[in-house]
Amino acid sequence: MASLRTMAEATNRYAVITGANKGIGLEICRQLAANGVIVVLTARDEKRGVEALESLKGSGLSNVVFHQLDVGDPASIASLADFIKTQFGKLDILVNNAGIIGTLVTDPDGFRLGIPAARNIKNEWAKGVLSDAENLTEERVDEVLNVFLKDFKEGSLEAKSWPTFLSANTVSKSALNAYTRIMAKKYPTFCINCVCPGFVKTDINYNSGILTVEEGAESPVRLALLPDGGPSGQFFLQKEVSEF
Repeated sequence: MASLRTMAEATNRYAVITGANKGIGLEICRQLAANGVIVVLTARDEKRGVEALESLKGSGLSNVVFHQLDVGDPASIASLADFIKTQFGKLDILVNNAGIIGTLVTDPDGFRLGIPAARNIKNEWAKGVLSDAENLTEERVDEVLNVFLKDFKEGSLEAKSWPTFLSANTVSKSALNAYTRIMAKKYPTFCINCVCPGFVKTDINYNSGILTVEEGAESPVRLALLPDGGPSGQFFLQKEVSEF
């Protein structure tokens, strides 16, 4: 790993991309690496992650390494954190791309462009909590998720005005956006933003999107490469600041 340290010292930028073995995540790795960033490509499945790494190396990008990561497993997270600390000593960029669709069976014709923002939640109480930037706390976000889960289990999503199409996916993304604002306030010297890349052709939507993965990755990469003092606590719809 000494060569990685040498490269990292020269570029002074280190990045971790979660859920990066394919789709937008893999393309974000490619574009960041092409910009000279030392990239840690992560994936739950080690075999797929290594294959993705080899594809990048095959295109001439040597400043990428792989590390297994399951964002739902505390031990896996601790292992990655130890790796970063031992090999690099710091982390400059984190792109939180990993996610699941939240359902086993989907209708490919049902996908459409959807902005994962609080305003897309019709439950007025939940929308009010997640949109209240001044009073947002982790506890309040947890409360929204707990109420949603209770209503989901009771089969009352429609009656309570929760999303009924990919409901878990929609609500969890809105909650994560809210959490982004909390973190941005907590760490004012960091640039912490969230971004909707647009309707991108990926496996998760049966490649029914409009944008290519190259186009979809452009906005997250632009935010990842912002200089110190850039915008923070913002929600971007591709390259434009949008309402939460």
